[in-house]
Amino acid sequence: MRKVCLAFFLILYAPLFIWGQNDVFDVRKQLSENSEEILVVSHRGDWRNAPENSLQAIQNCIDMGVDMVEVDLKKTKDGHLILMHDKTLNRTTTGKGKPEDYTLAELKAMRLKNGAGCKTRHQIPTFEECMLLCKGKIMVNVDKGYDYFKEAYAILKKTGTVNQCVMKAGLPYEQVKAENGEVLDEMVFMPVVNLHKEGAEDVIDGYLEHMKPKAFELVFDNDGPEVLRLIKKVRESGAKVFINSLWPELCGGHDDDRAVELGEPEKSWGWIVKQGAKLIQTDRPALLLDYLEEKGLRE
Repeated sequence: MRKVCLAFFLILYAPLFIWGQNDVFDVRKQLSENSEEILVVSHRGDWRNAPENSLQAIQNCIDMGVDMVEVDLKKTKDGHLILMHDKTLNRTTTGKGKPEDYTLAELKAMRLKNGAGCKTRHQIPTFEECMLLCKGKIMVNVDKGYDYFKEAYAILKKTGTVNQCVMKAGLPYEQVKAENGEVLDEMVFMPVVNLHKEGAEDVIDGYLEHMKPKAFELVFDNDGPEVLRLIKKVRESGAKVFINSLWPELCGGHDDDRAVELGEPEKSWGWIVKQGAKLIQTDRPALLLDYLEEKGLRE
């Protein structure tokens, strides 16, 4: 009798539980919430402990509780989207040359290299394999992939992960709309704005007027008054602020190494948090998670 009751409970309530789990990784929902929690974005996966842009690097992020993983896209000779940052295979794989000169089968015969440049057992993943691994587990941020906007959308739709992925580009609204208007409203799109460059405010205003993005990725090589004013403007618009702590030129000197190697987390991650950032992209995901939990900024 007890087994019958348990089976009935699972049939009745399991779909609700599964929906709730997947809902946690809905980017639209997460970026719309008015929460004090800071989301951690891991750059190229957990690349210090697995090859960058590999399924293992993504799995490590899932296991440690990272909210979003950043990946990069390239296209094969036979039209498949794969995870790859560089224009060539030389640095990160056992192959040579451009990925678009090889078929997927040929690329799968190669192996990824680790951070020390040594061959591993890991293969180059497809974007579809990446999204199937991430489905219901972690959000995805496509960095170098704008050139494949519509093709990426098709894969997201096929895998049922459209709301789990962010596409982005450092381009003005008018260009993005003209090039990808038919799918722009279907996906979560995040503008990237270089605050220290001329015309930055015009780019921000263009998006706020026509699109009202859920988030802006803000890049800046200094933390002067004009940069701080623009960060505040974006924050007060209601959009979430996404800041990279990867290296000094992306965050005005408030980077990961300052937090870890110089032992100054308050002048690094603490400063970023004080600017109202709700997403921080890092090369030190485990340590950033520990810092945020210690500060009560994560549940």
